[in-house]
Amino acid sequence: MGEFHYQPTPLMLPTSRYDERRADFAVGFISMLKHTTGEWYGKPFQLMPWQEQIIRDIFGIVDADGNRQFRTAYVEVGKKNGKSELAAAVALYLLFADGEAGAEVYSCAADINQASIVFNTAKAMVEQCGDLAKLSKLVPSTKRIIFPHTNSFYRVLSSETKSKQGFNVSGLIFDELFAQQTRELFDTMTKFTGDARRQPLYFLITTAGRDKTSICYEIHCKALAVMDGSKIDPAFYPAVFGIEEGDYWEDDRVWRRVNPSIGVTIPFETVQAAYEQAKQNPAEEMHFRQFRLNEWCNADIRWMPMDKWDACGQRDVGPNSPSKHALLEEEMESRACYGGLDLSSTGDLTALVLVFPPTGSDTKYTVLPYYWLPEDVIDLRTRRDHVPYAVWKKMGVFNTTEGNVVDYDFIVAFIAKLSERFRIREIAYDRYGAEKIRRDLEELGAEHAFEVIPFGQGFISMSPPSKDFYQFVMEGRIRHGRHPVLDWNMSNVVIDQDAAGNIKPNKKKSTEKIDGVVAMIMGLARATLGGGINQSAYAERGLLFI
Repeated sequence: MGEFHYQPTPLMLPTSRYDERRADFAVGFISMLKHTTGEWYGKPFQLMPWQEQIIRDIFGIVDADGNRQFRTAYVEVGKKNGKSELAAAVALYLLFADGEAGAEVYSCAADINQASIVFNTAKAMVEQCGDLAKLSKLVPSTKRIIFPHTNSFYRVLSSETKSKQGFNVSGLIFDELFAQQTRELFDTMTKFTGDARRQPLYFLITTAGRDKTSICYEIHCKALAVMDGSKIDPAFYPAVFGIEEGDYWEDDRVWRRVNPSIGVTIPFETVQAAYEQAKQNPAEEMHFRQFRLNEWCNADIRWMPMDKWDACGQRDVGPNSPSKHALLEEEMESRACYGGLDLSSTGDLTALVLVFPPTGSDTKYTVLPYYWLPEDVIDLRTRRDHVPYAVWKKMGVFNTTEGNVVDYDFIVAFIAKLSERFRIREIAYDRYGAEKIRRDLEELGAEHAFEVIPFGQGFISMSPPSKDFYQFVMEGRIRHGRHPVLDWNMSNVVIDQDAAGNIKPNKKKSTEKIDGVVAMIMGLARATLGGGINQSAYAERGLLFI
């Protein structure tokens, strides 16, 4: 890893000093620990230069009274750079070596599982160190490490905040701060809880997030301001490794700078491979930039490259020929298919998309969309939304129902006619608010031999088929008839993405309606499974991470 030469941080106050003995002691303690995962398992914890700088700054810089200058350390760096193991080592130092009687060290995060990651790493470190194992008591059931000699402990806290008032915190490890939905837990654990201690330490670790109204973004901005000198907080220590203004995200020199552990815990080839995926997929690009390059990205991710989608349109036809959609209908007659039904609010678009899986020499998934809109709202929606509903009505590309609300009985009757033309095997629907039409469709299904399948709208159900669909479009394995409403829906889609890289279309964030795309993804999910089960396989097997 190279020889390390310590340079005192410019954040040190004129009245503070660098105590090399204390810094050496902290580095020495951590070096006694061992790594806990992968190829590093069992090897001594040799701090990388960026980690050693942080440890020496935090534990070596003391004020005039000999107490640590920094009470809060904010470390923001991309995934797999070793911040969790560093946090575990800090937690153990605060428990065993800080000289604090009755020390109370806590790990917390957005949920108990995330909070347990650092603790489990610390526990594994203790188990590999004979001296610490003899001095401590491990209580896995309550996620505690007890150090009886000083009546101290380290434990995990859940995200519940009601029971956390009155804690006497000497050390806090706050993991993945970006995942906090509110600031309540952060405020509860960092305000006043360490007032009875001379030198409490709040060690905050995180990757960049997307919510720029969050407590994490607030602390991120404070960290940048302290680093550039525009804000002064002597007790706050920032370490941010991320893209800066003017950086080009595709530059591998930027990758190396913002990933201080590259070539050690992160092979360069791994980053390169992630980049190659990011070039092909806007969702993967945002994932790469957020988690690999530690960039605060916009939450809204435009999903589909429309040139790729357009390329999946049915072959060109002459001006006097039937529409491409009509031609596809003729080609698909008597073929087996699977439907996705996205039910709107009563005065809005409702969409059904039939998905025909490949068969024989045909290697593509063919999609046929059908839409409904109440007759009485067309002119209003055209004027209000600036969407050409009136033109589309003349083109006959969606169906209308009488009145100002969608008539579900009309839709059921329409599906009955479709089931005489195509071999519908299943119809997936969003279970929310669909009780009556579900019963009607089940009765119809009993008559026409198709099943009605409830389909959740969360990441568990939507992410795998959304990723499949995107990949199929990229590979040219989707065939559609250039239906203007479906094309419009597709151009509107913005997706949500969670920390694990799972995706789903987001109706609220999308620029306009995306009902047909949601219905298509549900239909595709059933078509790829091939039918024959009454519950989504995604719900049974869980998420597949790719």
